[in-house]
Amino acid sequence: MQLIDGKATAAAIKKEIAEEVERIVAAGGKRPHLAAVLVGHDGGSETYVRNKVKACEECGFTSSLIRYEADVTEDELLACVDRLNRDADVDGFIVQLPLPPHIAEQKVIEAIDFRKDVDGFHPVNVGRMAIGLPAYVSATPKGIYELLRRYGIATSGRKCVILGRSNIVGKPMAQLMMQKQYGDATVTVCHSHSRTLKEECRAADILIAAIGQPGFVTADMVKEGAVVIDVGTTRVPDPTRKSGYRLCGDVRFDEVSPKCSFITPVPGGVGPMTICMLMLNTLAAGKREYYG
Repeated sequence: MQLIDGKATAAAIKKEIAEEVERIVAAGGKRPHLAAVLVGHDGGSETYVRNKVKACEECGFTSSLIRYEADVTEDELLACVDRLNRDADVDGFIVQLPLPPHIAEQKVIEAIDFRKDVDGFHPVNVGRMAIGLPAYVSATPKGIYELLRRYGIATSGRKCVILGRSNIVGKPMAQLMMQKQYGDATVTVCHSHSRTLKEECRAADILIAAIGQPGFVTADMVKEGAVVIDVGTTRVPDPTRKSGYRLCGDVRFDEVSPKCSFITPVPGGVGPMTICMLMLNTLAAGKREYYG
């Protein structure tokens, strides 16, 4: 069993990005600028945005953080999105999800200029990615694919099972893994209502768990030699930790890992790659790689 070290991989990629940014600046170009909009004080979102700001510093980007209280109106937030759309200095920006229930998330996502949508959630980017056109790919699926690629894990023609069908991970992951220029795999998407879920998982050469249920994947669901990617990051109470919680993946690591050829840990697996891929998307936005 080989552990897939997302933390070390992300650090290497951020170093590569920083070197490219310095070459761009030395040649008279502009530093990529990423802006983030944070609404309210959700603990997970606070941590995630703080890590994004730190990653921007490591990559040599300019970063901006715009904060609103949880009672911000939908109109105020949409006005902020419009300002960022029109700000020529901002190459890409994200509105951190989830948003308070009185704000329609999809309406906000669709208001973002798809050319600055470095989260890859806008329908234009989702659609372009689905048919194989250049686009910003949402960060978690992109990060998973990059881990597979950098660890030399063969995907072409192999059976890939994805647990979960969310718009953020499951669906775009399936698209990436089935496309010829990416995974070129045979893809099955399972979810909580799949009748043959265990049988499908046991047939998987590559199992990607993104179902959001701690410890859902057990040893009897994984075949010998499988590659297991754990996307789960559920906070579970842990009084022994200073924070009062620990992150728990969708896979029961201790019992599943002995059967695997490769497996990602939680934390330190997919998580660090997510922010790293946002940095790659922002670099592409600064270079106008996809949309001139």
